[in-house]
Amino acid sequence: MKNKAGSFFKGFKEFITKGNILDLAIAFIIGTAFKAIITSLVNDIIMPLINTLTGESNFNDLIWIVSGSEIRYGSFIQQIVEFIIIAFSIYAAITLVIRRKEFNERIAKENAPLVEEEIKVVVPEDIKLLTEIRDQLKELQKK
Repeated sequence: MKNKAGSFFKGFKEFITKGNILDLAIAFIIGTAFKAIITSLVNDIIMPLINTLTGESNFNDLIWIVSGSEIRYGSFIQQIVEFIIIAFSIYAAITLVIRRKEFNERIAKENAPLVEEEIKVVVPEDIKLLTEIRDQLKELQKK
């Protein structure tokens, strides 16, 4: 059991020192800021427009009372709108990155023959000599 714990902490130490944790922290901070922007977009722009169309004063005030309990479905709908915008934004960003990567790979593949033509193959002298001997032996066998 002690060996498993030691390997676990060793793996954790490697994970932290590789920089993955730094990437994860940066992604978390950017994600938190992005969520704040989307929340503001939904609360300050989209929902007031929907309120104007529906005639409600505030979407958060939409409540359904069942047996004395309040069900705040307006707030739930607002969270769904926020989720859809975040999911769409992440999808668009990931799709953009993937398409850019595929484009770069295609360009590299198209340019690869040009690079290969420029490379000169240097044949060592002993290989040249062996090739000449082979060719001479072939000529002797034909006669």
